Amino acid sequence: MLLGRLADLAGWRERTFQIAPSSLSTLRALVAQQDAALGAALQGPGVRAAVDRALVAGDPTIRPGAEVAFLPPMSGG
Repeated sequence: MLLGRLADLAGWRERTFQIAPSSLSTLRALVAQQDAALGAALQGPGVRAAVDRALVAGDPTIRPGAEVAFLPPMSGG
């Protein structure tokens, strides 16, 4: 799932992959292979990831069927 400007850039909000990526870095690489601009945006500063609605850090393992969301940088007060 992509939120905010990431979804605008991609032209889609939700997507299902036939073969589930095993880690967050694998998912990012797969997306970058299909859309270089989106791949670069997902690597950008402030972009966060959530797996099954919990924010994650690093490169966690992703179980088959997990929901992964990428959140654009947040700003405001």
